Parts: sequence; C-alpha cells; structure tokens
Amino acid sequence: MNKENDKPLRPAQFTEEKILTSIMDKTYPPGAHLPSERVMAEQLGVTRPTVREALQRLAREGWVDIRHGKPTRVNDYWQKGGLGMLGTMAKHSGFLPAEFIGNLLEFRVNLLPSCAQAASDNAPDIFIGHLKGSDMLGDDPDAYAKYDWELQVLMAQHCRNVLYPLMLNDFTEVYKRLASLYFSFEMARTSSLRYYETFLAAVQNGGNGVEKIVRDVFEESIIIWKKIQQ
Repeated sequence: MNKENDKPLRPAQFTEEKILTSIMDKTYPPGAHLPSERVMAEQLGVTRPTVREALQRLAREGWVDIRHGKPTRVNDYWQKGGLGMLGTMAKHSGFLPAEFIGNLLEFRVNLLPSCAQAASDNAPDIFIGHLKGSDMLGDDPDAYAKYDWELQVLMAQHCRNVLYPLMLNDFTEVYKRLASLYFSFEMARTSSLRYYETFLAAVQNGGNGVEKIVRDVFEESIIIWKKIQQ
C-alpha cells in the first residue's frame, strides 16, 4: 500500500479505503495476512489508532478477521461475506469479476417476482398510482433508474415480509451505479416501458400474472445486459 493522500477523506476513511482497495485488487487476497498496525500506519502516514479504527470497521462488515496477538487475516468474503458488503463492493466496481452484475441480476430474478405478486395483491392502488407515471419518463436514463428502483422498493415494502426491505436496502448502491448505464440504452428503456404498461394492465385486471410479468422482464434484462457488454 502506497501513501497517496489523494482524497479529502477523514484519516480513518482514507485508511479504510486504502486497505479495502488492497484487498479487492488482491494485493492481499483471501487468507493473506495484513501488515501490522505499525507498518500500515507508516505506509499510509496515519496513526496506529487510526489504522485500528479502520480495521475494526472492516472486521464488522466481514472483510477481515482480527485475532488478538495474531496478524489480521483477510476473509474469503465471496464465501463467508454477507449482503451488507454489496454497497462497499459497488464503490469498487472496477475490481469486481466480470460475471458479478450478471450474477446479481440472476439473484434478482429469484428474489422479487413472487414478492411483486404479493405486494401488488396487497396494495393494488399504490402500484396503479406508481405505474401510471411511467408515461412521464421520456428518454432520461436517470429518471428511469429512479422510477424503476422506486417500483422495486414498493414490491419489498408491501409484500408483508419484513426481510425483503432489509435485503433490498443492501442493493441500493449497486443499483444506482448499474441502472443509469443500463437505461442509457434504448433497448433497455423500451423493454422496461413495455413492462410497466403490462404490469399496470395486470394490476388493473385483478393482479393475475404479475409474478410471471416481473420474472420475464428480469430475465430479459439479463439478456439485454449481456448485449450491452458485447
């Protein structure tokens, strides 16, 4: 780790960022031992208490394992980490494996369709109100990203399962970074606009088929994303 005070961050934030980057770029891969607090403090130009604070934050999120009297070890975060790491990973998207976004979209296919069915059954008027606003999106990728995320939040909030909002919250940062790029392509906007219209019609007609509608468009989004990446 080199001393590069190139961001206006607090010392602990700066230190955490540098350590985390060194983990994600595999300078210190899973299973590796980090340098001692003294060595890292010298390398980064900060105090040992600052290094200790940064390491404790990373340990709480699951990136490292701090063991008293032994070197701090990098965890196998892909196998033992939790969804809470997603937001941090999104901020370091350049270090993520190529298949990460595709895997995330596949996870969404398995997570939200049944939730969408239950939520629209429980609160049809709320979904009708939101979906009627889709004709105001124009061609603005950011407007689509915001609107689409709000729709998914409604699914989580109204499916009457308290775990769904907690899980979806961990996707916020990842989605913000992905969605604006995704919706910058016309094929993605066209697909989603058709989806909103179909979703609205289904809810207005009693809600039958919402789960399939959501699943189909989520699967289509994977195909579109792969085309975008070619």
